[in-house]
Amino acid sequence: MPSSADPHPITFADFRARAATRLLAKAPANAFDPDIIPLMGDHRLAERVAPDDGALHRPAAVLIPIIARPEGATILLTKRSAHLKDHAGQVAFPGGKMDQNETDPIETALREAEEEIGLGHRYIEPIGYLEPYLSSTGFRIVPVVATVDPSHHLSLDPNEVETTFEVPLTFLMNPIYHETHSREWRGALRQYYAMPYKDHYIWGVTAGIIRNLYEKVYGE
Repeated sequence: MPSSADPHPITFADFRARAATRLLAKAPANAFDPDIIPLMGDHRLAERVAPDDGALHRPAAVLIPIIARPEGATILLTKRSAHLKDHAGQVAFPGGKMDQNETDPIETALREAEEEIGLGHRYIEPIGYLEPYLSSTGFRIVPVVATVDPSHHLSLDPNEVETTFEVPLTFLMNPIYHETHSREWRGALRQYYAMPYKDHYIWGVTAGIIRNLYEKVYGE
């Protein structure tokens, strides 16, 4: 398990080997069952945050892109465009709502990655899934973990994404950097994970999913 005293970066090979034995091989069959509340989600830290109406649990998927950098594996993240109606300017994974004709979250994750940041399928190797994550805004998100060839090329859609950046996996998989912040939301005090990195504020759903990745791959 990574620790604050360990200066050695997590290598791509180390992550790949551990993830292969710990991630889900398939998306859970009941991932989008409105009668089942996912264990993972914003409600882990704030019980009142999760929507009560199962009909609000809209199917979605995100891609967690792990890049095989020789100096240490990284996670590719996006910063959403400032003019967007929802979550403007926030740090996010490539992803979004599932289309009606999509039957597997991996289809959504790959499509959104190509549409948002121009990350082509040929550079991506999916390796597994995390449990569904229920957001406070009513999305039931299945994260797809994938490795990305470092020779990839990006072409951002400015209507969706302002910029992209990479964060060392060693930083994100170290629980010492998993802070708990709070703010008032809908008349109640909400707690959430946050992982400030340089000039980037990683928080909310994105930080919650990263926390789940840590627990799944590096937790005891």
